[in-house]
Amino acid sequence: MRIIEAQEEERKRVSREIHDGPAQMLANVMMRSELIERIFRDRGAEDGFQEIKNLRQNVRNALYEVRRIIYDLRPMALDDLGLIPTLRKYLYTTEEYNGKVKIHFQCIGDTEDKRLAPQFEVALFRLAQEAVSNALKHSGSEEITVKVEITKDFVILMIKDNGKGFDLKEAKETKNKSFGLLGMKERVDLLEGTMTIDSKIGLGTFIMIKVPLSL
Repeated sequence: MRIIEAQEEERKRVSREIHDGPAQMLANVMMRSELIERIFRDRGAEDGFQEIKNLRQNVRNALYEVRRIIYDLRPMALDDLGLIPTLRKYLYTTEEYNGKVKIHFQCIGDTEDKRLAPQFEVALFRLAQEAVSNALKHSGSEEITVKVEITKDFVILMIKDNGKGFDLKEAKETKNKSFGLLGMKERVDLLEGTMTIDSKIGLGTFIMIKVPLSL
């Protein structure tokens, strides 16, 4: 019953995100496209071209939202290309869309073409995605750095931001504020790994996840 309820909740979430995001954006695109001819006729080419520019931005935003929802469900590139290329593409797209936040990505060692078991690739991608999403939403940072190191026995994932940080003790006591961190901790525990969080108010946040490759 819990599995069925979780599935239904996830369907509701995805449905709501599509309705509030891409569906609304595309409806706006349709309305704007109908206005362009009138603007060209009534206000001239300059205003018409500006409206086309605005329309292009709306389409771009809708495309990003669709891609984000696909990534949330399961990025197709993960099966085809593996963890590192998929993570690099996700971070590049996220940086391009957000604009004001610089996202650095670094692979330590010969990890570019290395493939892991599917459960590791999915879990590590989700962990990086959640950590970057939290930093973008809550930290107010200007820079985020993501590093991945794959050794013979471990995968080490590090995420650092230069944002406002938070009080770790308060976050642990307030479930609503630490919900994302709790979800990450549960995922790491399932992989029998460890997650270390270092954050201080005004000094940013550093997360290190270490997962053994011996499951």
